[in-house]
Amino acid sequence: MLKPEENPPTIWPPDKSITDFQGTWWVAHTKSRNEKALAWQMQKKNISYFLPMAEKVYKKSRRVFRSMLPLFSGYLFFCCEESQRIEVLKTNRVASLIEVKNQEHLVQDLLPIEKAILSGAELAPFNYIKTGQRCKVIAGPLMGTEGLVTNDQNKTKLVLQIDMLGKATCLEIDSSLLEVIPENTI
Repeated sequence: MLKPEENPPTIWPPDKSITDFQGTWWVAHTKSRNEKALAWQMQKKNISYFLPMAEKVYKKSRRVFRSMLPLFSGYLFFCCEESQRIEVLKTNRVASLIEVKNQEHLVQDLLPIEKAILSGAELAPFNYIKTGQRCKVIAGPLMGTEGLVTNDQNKTKLVLQIDMLGKATCLEIDSSLLEVIPENTI
């Protein structure tokens, strides 16, 4: 496990903003737990990237550990020319590349995160779940339970339906316990 100071920089090159990057933006969907290793390799090849990370503190056997984890597990944002994109693929750390159709929109989405990181704000991963999405509970006593997500008075609720009766019930749940079920598996 790396100490926080042993991690790759969040932004490469570190003296630039993501708005200064030249080339085409891509999103690398990395192989499992390869985000930082890919960032190190991109740094060596001088490929501009953005890897937002957050510090995680936890205890194990009465010892306190600190580590930096990617905010968006499995993803690294990078901006480069075509020849550099090929170099990224050659690292063998990328499961797939996601083409960014609206370059400006991605930069506008990433800019507040960059500003928050540079200001020293503490960021944490958060499940992005929209009302109406089908989800599965991934931890706790309800693990494996599936239902539709709804929001009521700023509280996340999981709706459990009995289609045959045309009836439903719901329960309040922490969104961190939910995982979106991809539409093609329903």
